[in-house]
Amino acid sequence: MADAMVSSGMQAAGYQYVNIDDCWQVSRDAQGTIVADPVRFPSGIKALADYVHSKGLKLGIYTDAGTGTCGKRPGSLNHEVQDAKTYASWGIDYVKIDWCNAEGLDPEAQYTKFRDALAESGRPIVFSICNWGVKTPWRWGPTTGNLWRTTGDINDTYDRMTLIGFGQNGLEKFAGPGHWNDPDMLEVGNGGMNRDEYRTHMALWALLAAPLLAGNDLRNMSPETRELLMNSEVLAVDQDTKGVQGHRVWEEGPLEIWVKPLADGSHAAGLFNRSESATKMTLDFKSIGGPASAKLRDLLDHKDLGTARNSYSAEVPTHGVVLVKVSN
Repeated sequence: MADAMVSSGMQAAGYQYVNIDDCWQVSRDAQGTIVADPVRFPSGIKALADYVHSKGLKLGIYTDAGTGTCGKRPGSLNHEVQDAKTYASWGIDYVKIDWCNAEGLDPEAQYTKFRDALAESGRPIVFSICNWGVKTPWRWGPTTGNLWRTTGDINDTYDRMTLIGFGQNGLEKFAGPGHWNDPDMLEVGNGGMNRDEYRTHMALWALLAAPLLAGNDLRNMSPETRELLMNSEVLAVDQDTKGVQGHRVWEEGPLEIWVKPLADGSHAAGLFNRSESATKMTLDFKSIGGPASAKLRDLLDHKDLGTARNSYSAEVPTHGVVLVKVSN
């Protein structure tokens, strides 16, 4: 996957972490140190980290706050400091910590232990809290981790993706540079949704300033998947330095308009059609704090739409989106 990130152009587009999820670990040794699966990782994790770093990329790893992981491997409960030191010694750059087998534990207390252990590990490590929104992690996440999952797991269906994505409204005040709401990984390219649905997925995650974690096989991407995941204008909205998470400004039944203010003073706006037929939608510039006369750019299709006064209307396909940049 690290090789594919480079050869596919993902790295050049800005993606930089290769993250291993559950089931890389098999046991603990006599000293309690976590042991990597010798069959899957015969050279060990440090050698892998060195290889990934040699490509100019970073390596992420996974553990669990409870007694065992979701895949029934050893968890990190009461091994927080030891595991953080081990990961640092291997050259790990990112740790995702899950919440299986954690009955009776308080997430805020447990994740704070990890925060302190990672801070003392001697290596800067991105801390991803994955407790599925249990006990409102957005309230304590900003002082604990760098990103926190706000919901249960996503899957490769339009219904689940939209339930999670549009459900982020109201959480924008908790996000900002260095601490982000995480609506889970991208399903783009996995085959369960159509082109317009994946465009909705990508545009919505970008407006949400969500961490963009590609969940597809990078070794065999279709041109359509590649273009969507590496769309420089959409990625620029997600990665905008102002670091503001977008929010919904208008709703009419299954139609929604979301906006994200950008560092250059412009706004990114998404016109989302969740209905079962193509529908004309109108963006009122005043509703997003835009100028009376605005220059418009279609970010998904890389085309200038000219200048408009007061509003802009577009035909939006069913389950689709029109993503525009509104500038002075």
